[in-house]
Amino acid sequence: MSKTLILCNCSNSMNLDTAHPTAQGEITCSKIHSGLCTTQTQAAADLITAAGGGENALIACQQEQDFFVELAAELETQTPQFVDLRDRAGWSDEAAQAGPKMAALLADALRPQTPTKTFDITSEGQCLILGAPNVALAAADQLQDFLSVTVLLPSGITAPEERRYDVVAGQVKRVTGALGNFAVEIDALQQLDPSGRGALRFGEARDGANTICDIILDLRGAPALVPAPEKREGYLKADPKSLPAVAAAILEASHLVGTFEKPLYLSLEPSICAHARAEQTGCTKCLDVCPTSAIRPAGDHVDIDPNICAGCGSCAALCPSGAITYDDPPTSAVFARLHALADAYRAAGGIAPRLLVHDRSFGAEMIALAARHERGLPAAVIPLDLERISGFGHAETLAALASGFASVDILVAPTTDRGALDSEMQLAQTLSGTPDRLRLIEPQDPTALCDLLYTAHPAALRTNPVLPLGNRRQVTRLAVKALRDDSTAFTLPENAPYGSVQVNKDACTLCLSCASLCPAGALGDNPDKPQLRFQEDACLQCGLCTQVCPENAISLVPQFNPSDSALSQQIVHEEEPFDCIECGTPFGVKSTIERIIEKLEGKHPMFATSDAAKMIRMCDDCRVNAQFHQDNNPFAAGQRPATRTSDDYFSKRRDH
Repeated sequence: MSKTLILCNCSNSMNLDTAHPTAQGEITCSKIHSGLCTTQTQAAADLITAAGGGENALIACQQEQDFFVELAAELETQTPQFVDLRDRAGWSDEAAQAGPKMAALLADALRPQTPTKTFDITSEGQCLILGAPNVALAAADQLQDFLSVTVLLPSGITAPEERRYDVVAGQVKRVTGALGNFAVEIDALQQLDPSGRGALRFGEARDGANTICDIILDLRGAPALVPAPEKREGYLKADPKSLPAVAAAILEASHLVGTFEKPLYLSLEPSICAHARAEQTGCTKCLDVCPTSAIRPAGDHVDIDPNICAGCGSCAALCPSGAITYDDPPTSAVFARLHALADAYRAAGGIAPRLLVHDRSFGAEMIALAARHERGLPAAVIPLDLERISGFGHAETLAALASGFASVDILVAPTTDRGALDSEMQLAQTLSGTPDRLRLIEPQDPTALCDLLYTAHPAALRTNPVLPLGNRRQVTRLAVKALRDDSTAFTLPENAPYGSVQVNKDACTLCLSCASLCPAGALGDNPDKPQLRFQEDACLQCGLCTQVCPENAISLVPQFNPSDSALSQQIVHEEEPFDCIECGTPFGVKSTIERIIEKLEGKHPMFATSDAAKMIRMCDDCRVNAQFHQDNNPFAAGQRPATRTSDDYFSKRRDH
C-alpha cells in the first residue's frame, strides 16, 4: 500500500511544492489543505482513514501532533507518522528554494525506525526524604498516601510527635544506585524510641547503617549526594527555600511507583576494551567523561551500570576501540540517516546542503521560534534531530562531510554535556582539513540562530560522496581519504585516538612486553626473527605500551596517516639474532646476549668457569644437554630407593 503525504499550508502561510515529494516515487501527495487542525478536521479524518493510518499516513505538521493522534484514536486506526515541513522549511525567508530540503526531510521521515532496546525498572514506592523538619515532614505529610515514606532528619534534632510514617535521624555517608535500587549508608543513625511516657526521643546513635529505597527526595539544600543529580532517575533534589521547586519534586515523587521502561543506551564489548592489561592502566576516557559515574573499572575492561547511565553518549564518542557503542539509535543508523539526507537533497536538485544537528528539546524549540518569529532556516540548512547531541563525535561529523554536506553546525543547548563535544569537534576540524566548515554554535535566542546560519555561505565540497559503512574508525578513515587530497601523515591534537609510536632503538631490548599486552594488536612480533612490528591503523593511543615497557623506550605520536601504509605492519625495530654456539639455532637478540655475557661471564659464581659461561651462548635445548653431561649434573641421581612397607618391618622381626 502506498504512503500518503497529508499536506497543509497552515492558513496559507507557506507554499508547498508537491513536485519534489512526488519525485520520491514512494509517496502520494494529498491536496494541499489550509486548516486540517481547525476548519478541515473532517478532511483530515477522511485522509487518515483512506490511507489506513499508521505508517501509511504521513502528516506534514508536527505542532498539532497530539490533535491528530487523538483523531486517529477516535477513528480506531493506528497512529500516523509526522514530518515537520513548516518550521524546518516552509516558514523561511528562502522558502521558495526549500523544495530539495523538503524532499530530504521526507526521505528521513520515511526511513524505518530502529527499535529501542529497553529493560524494566520496578519501584515499589519506598521513599527516603532528607531535610530539616519543617520541610521534610511537610513533604512526608503530602506523600504518605502515595508512597511508603521514611524521613531522615539531621542529627541533634528533637524527635517529632509523628507516628504515621517512619522518622529517623542521622547523617548520609554514601548513596549508590538509581530509581528502584538505591543503597544508602548512614552514620550516627538514631531511631525513634516509642516506649515510655512523655515526649518521644531518639535512641542511641550507631554508624555504618545500611538501607535500600526506591526514591530519594533530597530537601537538605546541601550539595547532591550523587554526581549529576539531574540525570539520576529517582533522585529528586529541590531547594527547600523554593516552594514551587519543592512542590514539583513532591509531585514527581508521587508518580514514581510501578514498572518503567528504560532504554539500554550503550552496548559494551569487553574483549576489545583498552582500559588495562596486566594490572597496568591504559585508556580511561570513558571513566573520566561519564557525568553520572555509571562506568567503573572491572579488571582489564570497564563495566557500565545501565540503571545509572543517562545516555549522554560521550563515552561512546571518545572510546578509541569501539568497545562502547551508542545503541539508541546505533551509530550505523546515524550514518545511514546522514547519507540518506544528503542523497535525497542532491536527487531533488539541491547543491551544497548544510547540516544542523540539534536535540529534540532545546534545539527543536529554537528552530520553531526562529520559524515563527524570525527568518527561519536557510533553504540549504537541513536539521538533523537527535535525542542527545553530546555523543555526536568526530566520526559522525566527518561522515556528514563525506556524504556530501558542505558544512556541519551543532546547536548546543545550555544543558548539553560538553565532556566530549569540544574535543571531538577540534579533532574533526583537524582530520577534515576544513575547520571553517565545522562549528559548535550556542545562540542565545532565535535571532542569533538566524544570524549565524544566514551569514555562512560554504561552497560545495569537491569530493565525491562516499557511503559511510563500518565502525567509527573505519568511517573516519574513509572520510579523511575522501576529504583530503594529500596522503601525507599529519599531526593531531593530544589524546587523539589515532597515531603512531616512536621507539628508542638504543633503549629497546625487544623484550616484546608491549606486543604481548597491546589490546588492539597494533604492536606485534615476528616469530622467526627479533622484530617489533607496528600497524598504525590499529593503534588506539591508549598508552598501555608506554606503561609496560621496562626501558621506557616507547612514546606516543598522535597523528593520522591517510595512506595505505597505515593498514600494513611496518618494522619499527629489529636486531641481529644470536646463534647458539652448539646447534646454530637463533634463540635471542645478539645485543642482549652480549650484554648478559659482559655482566655475568667470570663475574658471577655460576658462570665463573669458561665451560659454565658457554651455556649463556646456548639455546634452551643445548643448555639442558650441556648441564646433563657435566660432572656435577643436577639431573644425575642414584637409583630411587624402594618404598618401605609394613611387611618389610614384620619380615625383619621374623628373621630375628
